[in-house]
Amino acid sequence: MRLVLAFLWCLRWLPPAWVRALSRVMGSLLYRFGRRRITLVNLRLCFPEKTEEERIAIGRRVFQNLARATLELGRLWYAPVDAALANIRMVDRHHIDELRGKQPIIILAPHFVGLDIGGAKVSFEYPETFSMYSTQKNKVFDAALRRARERFGAPLLVTRQQGLRPVLKALKQLKPFYYLPDMDFGARDAAFVPFFGVPAATVTAMSRLSEITGAKVVPCITRQCEADYEVRFYPAWDDFPSGDLEADARRMNAFIEDRIREMPDQYFWVHKRFKTRPPGEPSLYR
Repeated sequence: MRLVLAFLWCLRWLPPAWVRALSRVMGSLLYRFGRRRITLVNLRLCFPEKTEEERIAIGRRVFQNLARATLELGRLWYAPVDAALANIRMVDRHHIDELRGKQPIIILAPHFVGLDIGGAKVSFEYPETFSMYSTQKNKVFDAALRRARERFGAPLLVTRQQGLRPVLKALKQLKPFYYLPDMDFGARDAAFVPFFGVPAATVTAMSRLSEITGAKVVPCITRQCEADYEVRFYPAWDDFPSGDLEADARRMNAFIEDRIREMPDQYFWVHKRFKTRPPGEPSLYR
C-alpha cells in the first residue's frame, strides 16, 4: 500500500493530459482483470433494452473513468490545495446556499466516479460539512484517506461503526451531511424497492434522519468532464419525508436512475448493488 501511495504522490507532477492517457490504459487492464463480470451483470439487469455490445462498451468506459478518478487522486491528495481543486467547478450552488445555516441539510451524493473529488470541493467550500465512511482494514491506507479528507478543512468524519448518533448531533448543529446511501448495506434498515426495475435493498436512513432533524435533502452529482469535474446541486426536495419509507426510497432510486441515464458510464457499477435479495430469491451474481 505504501508503494501505491508513493505512486499517487508521483502522479501529482504529471500534466493532467498524461494522467488521463495513462488512465485509459489502466482502465482497459482493469476491465480485463477486474470486476468485469459484476459490472456486466449490473448493466444487463439495468439496461435490458441495450445490446450486449452496447453494454460492453459502457463497461469498458466505466473502468477507464474509474481509473482516471483514481489516478487523479494523486493531485487531489498531494498537490497544494489551490492546484488540487483548480479543475473542479460548482454549478447551482444557490440550492445549498439558501439553506446553509438556517436548517439541517442532507447532501445526497450518489456513487458516481467523481464522488471523492466532488466531496473535496464541497468540504473546501463548506468546511462545516461532515460525512460518514467505512474504516479501512489497511491502517496505512486508512490514515492516508483520513489525512486526504481533512486537508480541505476540518470535517467531522463519522465511521459506520459509530452509528447514527453522531450524525443526528451534527445535523442538529446545522452541519451539512454529505451522504452516500445508494449501496447495498444488507437487509437491515432497508426496503426492497425497484432500482431500474430490479428489487434492490435500499437504506431508509435518509428518511428517518430528515424526519427527526427536519433536514432538507439537496442532491449533489459530480460529473467527470473531458478535462475537469462539475459538482452540480439540485433543488431541495419538497414533501420529503413523506411518511412512507418505501415511497421515499423509491423516490431516491428514481432520481439516481435519471442521473445515471445521463451518464451511464460514470456510475459505480463494480459494486454488487443487487447482492442482498428478498427472502427466497437466488443470487443474481452466480
